[in-house]
Amino acid sequence: MIPDYPEQDGIDLKALIPFVLVTFLITWSITGFYIVFNDLAAGLLGQISGTHPLFFLAVWAPAIAAVAVILHRRGMIGLKHYLRRLGIWRIPAGWLLFILVGMPGVFFLGAFIKGAPLQAPIFSDGAAAVLMVMAIMLVLGPVEELGWRGLALPVLQRHMAPVWAAILIGAVWGVWHLPAFYLSGVIHSGWGFAPFFIGNICLSLIVTPIFNRTGGSILWPMLYHYQLINPLWPDAQPYDTYLLVGVSVLILVFWREEMFSNKNASTVVIPSTTHSKTPT
Repeated sequence: MIPDYPEQDGIDLKALIPFVLVTFLITWSITGFYIVFNDLAAGLLGQISGTHPLFFLAVWAPAIAAVAVILHRRGMIGLKHYLRRLGIWRIPAGWLLFILVGMPGVFFLGAFIKGAPLQAPIFSDGAAAVLMVMAIMLVLGPVEELGWRGLALPVLQRHMAPVWAAILIGAVWGVWHLPAFYLSGVIHSGWGFAPFFIGNICLSLIVTPIFNRTGGSILWPMLYHYQLINPLWPDAQPYDTYLLVGVSVLILVFWREEMFSNKNASTVVIPSTTHSKTPT
């Protein structure tokens, strides 16, 4: 078990202020430039897209901000210990099954209810395109979790129950995405923000017990995040959001004790050892 010493790790609640500010500054500056000065931005830097380097920078902002905070507070030694949480690989079998089977099931069931094809559109582009997009997604969205679950969640759980920490992070996470809905060239521009915002809160609620049951692992929230954007899944909007609301409600009902209590909450940002918590 990783010993919890939040008061000694140098990462207090105030550390979340620069984390949030830097996260929004990076992402909103890039997206805002393209929204307000699209022709100028495209002429100078190229049209924004899901594979543009600046899009990667915008998406990686929570990770960049988290790393900056940890380096400032604890230096390279602190960062090294923090990154060891990527090696916490043990997970209860039920949650592993949920990530591997349950999350894809949400998208396939949603597509079935919608009456949409159960095969992802990307398959029509050939195997090479599928593999390329899968690789891009693997190093795109999941990296965010170095910030949201790597830093923000354990710090907030020192001061509030997991359910409230999850809702707060989900709300901030959703608002952080807002400019993308006005940014042509990225997938969000074709979505509605309100369902997405609600979905983000639900996703944050769902991943929280996974995070806590794995003893503060960053690896499993990253893999969970990958399942959310995996290009192999069919288009299930907005029914995937409806189903995710149902899943989050079930979690609040069946895991209410640990969601409304800090008893089993993981509050470690920088562990003092490499030992992982054995899942139960």
